[in-house]
Amino acid sequence: MTVNWAAFTTAEPDLAKTVEERFGAFTHHVLATLRRDGSPRTTGLEVRFVDGELWLGMMPDSLKALDLRRDPRFALQANPGEGTGMGGGDVRISGRAIEVEDTAAKAAYVKEVEPPEPFHLFRTELTEVVRTSVEDDTYLVVQVWKPGAPVRTLRRT
Repeated sequence: MTVNWAAFTTAEPDLAKTVEERFGAFTHHVLATLRRDGSPRTTGLEVRFVDGELWLGMMPDSLKALDLRRDPRFALQANPGEGTGMGGGDVRISGRAIEVEDTAAKAAYVKEVEPPEPFHLFRTELTEVVRTSVEDDTYLVVQVWKPGAPVRTLRRT
């Protein structure tokens, strides 16, 4: 089961707000895709939350775009920031990236974001959102959300 960003935001508004804030704190994040041989590829990426979708834009024929065309599974990790502080926690999103071919949808994205053209545009379908943080300098707190289920919170000392 997968859902888009708007459905996640409706299901878990507090976690969604935290995740957006973490991604909004820095411009560049880390995208993991699968190479042709099945091994992982990690690359830098800018992401956008626009009109209820989490969008991934990429340069034409970039290796990450070609990876996603072949196998749409991805993992995306928010830039943790400078030093050892993790204000807001560590945030990861997993799912499938679906390339957008519709010219009207791409035009709306261009109007909002003004990316360099040409480019590949992918909308995301989420399969998991995870936030890891430290609480009271005592607990490691892991929040895990999957479509169709409430957030599950684990605390470890």
